[in-house]
Amino acid sequence: MPKATVIGGGFGGMAAALRLRARGYDVSLLDRCSRLGGRAQVFERDGYRHDAGPTVITAPFLFDELFELFGKRREDYLNFIPLDVWYRFHFHDGREFDYGGTVEDTLAAIHAFEPADCEGYRKLLDHSKRIFDIGFTELADQPFHSVGTMLKQVPNLARLGCHRTVSQLVSKYLKNEHLRRAFSIHPLLVGGNPFETTSIYSLIHYLERKWGIYFAEGGTGAIVDALTKLMLETGIEIRTGVTVNSIATQGRRATGIELDDGDAFATDLLVSNADPLHLYSKMIKPASLPWSFRAKRMRMQQSMGLFVLYFGTSRQYPKVAHHTIWLGERFKDLIHEIFHGSTLPEDFSLYLHRPTATDASFAPEGHDSFYVLAPVPNMQAQIDWKLEGPRLRDRIVAALDRTILPGLEQSIRSDFFMTPEDFSHDYLSSKGSGFSVSPIFSQSAWFRFHNRSEALENLYLVGAGTHPGAGVPGVLCSAKVLDRVSPPA
Repeated sequence: MPKATVIGGGFGGMAAALRLRARGYDVSLLDRCSRLGGRAQVFERDGYRHDAGPTVITAPFLFDELFELFGKRREDYLNFIPLDVWYRFHFHDGREFDYGGTVEDTLAAIHAFEPADCEGYRKLLDHSKRIFDIGFTELADQPFHSVGTMLKQVPNLARLGCHRTVSQLVSKYLKNEHLRRAFSIHPLLVGGNPFETTSIYSLIHYLERKWGIYFAEGGTGAIVDALTKLMLETGIEIRTGVTVNSIATQGRRATGIELDDGDAFATDLLVSNADPLHLYSKMIKPASLPWSFRAKRMRMQQSMGLFVLYFGTSRQYPKVAHHTIWLGERFKDLIHEIFHGSTLPEDFSLYLHRPTATDASFAPEGHDSFYVLAPVPNMQAQIDWKLEGPRLRDRIVAALDRTILPGLEQSIRSDFFMTPEDFSHDYLSSKGSGFSVSPIFSQSAWFRFHNRSEALENLYLVGAGTHPGAGVPGVLCSAKVLDRVSPPA
């Protein structure tokens, strides 16, 4: 069998390994972490368990497909639990808005919040569906290696008004400022600025509506464990705790890889689930890259960074939802400073994950487990995280204590945090970005790093930095593109 090697064991890398194996390749998967999952690591501290990466599961059929490749059922490996409240929005003035359930549930919540926006929401949902029908159903697993493919979509993009940003599209239909913010946050889930990201990404709203939002029983780590088990059953070699130092080339072909411990081996086909900016700047000799590629691609704008605080509590907070979006008083100016500022803003907005709302196994009896994520500038801002990390930790804890987690300062246990510097070191993420390159229009579809490398003939890319983009559905779809562009075994 021809040899395929996959660098990086995130969801994109695992999906690519399984799809290549199903097509007859002899597959090896390598990752620098001690366990697979990429950013979806699992941390254990004093009886508290924390999913380190994605916690929102949408489009579950994309996972089902990976098991079905081998005649197996995902349900025999893993259970997805549907959530009734997808996100609870907590605003700076104390008002709250629950989003999720059926369309009627959402309309009832909007009516209680701002009755005049009910009709606008219906129109927004319809517009999101029309974008979804093109952007996801037709194009998410299609390669964009030719500019002609992009040009063919121009009429559709123009008809759907995709020259607008996500914020502009939402503001066209909703008038209440709080609801505008709530329905504009989706780009932040994939590393984008709502005031700059093309409204193509408004398809995420309908994607959530079509299949719902789920939590994996046992957490996102349970998904990694299930996929790992499937890979071992199907004969995929897995090596963890190893870092690929460089890619050997001959002309325009990748011939093998060299590990940081000096070990090296040949391969027929190479798939990278690494950050493309790290791949092309650190793992391949510049002489192997066309000048035009270096000049165009290596200037791409990265997404924001992430500050993630993990902690347990010696008490429970039963009124706190599984997912909470905690929005500060500033919104547009704060987001601008996060994406373009040179210092750490004094204020913040937060995503709070409370898995014990659904799965009590994440904490000792009578306790809760949490993580709270704050978008922050990436490492281009030159922030001293040794100094600012503890300060930001204290400000976040104090803010949650006086709002939705009263008594947190006395009940918090076993807390620790990650900064963009950790993302850079642990995941080799360029500039410590949370989601690779930012999903602005000039870095989407054909403009994004191609799934079939522009530099080497038998190198392929999956994951957040390539088409169709970040987020669990995006990286799983990138492996489906691989099926279309890589040669048969």
